[in-house]
Amino acid sequence: MTIKEMELDDDDLGVFALSIVDVPAIKENFIHLRDEPKRFELAKVDDEKRLLIGPALIPNKPIFRRDNEEDEGYYIYFKPSVIEKAAHNFIRKSMHLNHTLMHEEKLEGMSVVETWLIEDPERDKSTAYGFNLPKGTWMLSVHVDNEKVWNEQVKSGKVKGFSIEAYFSEKNAKPDPVKDAMRQLCDSIEKAAL
Repeated sequence: MTIKEMELDDDDLGVFALSIVDVPAIKENFIHLRDEPKRFELAKVDDEKRLLIGPALIPNKPIFRRDNEEDEGYYIYFKPSVIEKAAHNFIRKSMHLNHTLMHEEKLEGMSVVETWLIEDPERDKSTAYGFNLPKGTWMLSVHVDNEKVWNEQVKSGKVKGFSIEAYFSEKNAKPDPVKDAMRQLCDSIEKAAL
């Protein structure tokens, strides 16, 4: 089966949205927090912090992809340097308010309030939340102010993790005119918003 290394060129869009999904491609679930970080069960609605904390990308982790039902599929992975660049561009390009449900429905009332890269897996704050992830993992903390999403998706357990929406290049891949056109469209929308 094919394994493709992903890269982020200067003209690539990178991560433009964050989706909450039932089955994250990176196979790591987020946790949802209330005021007491050591207790993950939800009790009273009035004292919830409404935070989702989890990984967005894990370095060198194979992620299965399939372009269509007939395709046998392939794996992609991201080196730590590409993840770092994607994480920085995500904030620099003000994409932290772009969220979707299952990559389909645009969501309002959600924002990334914290983002960091794990530098020391043994001492990183992610371990306080029960994660055991490698150096270079991109972690996120997302505040959910949307009542419907919090009650119907998060508290119900329907969604379990993050999934990025992004345009990356395959290492040594040929130019893709469709991706280039989408990138130009997104760039013009981004410039018009400024």
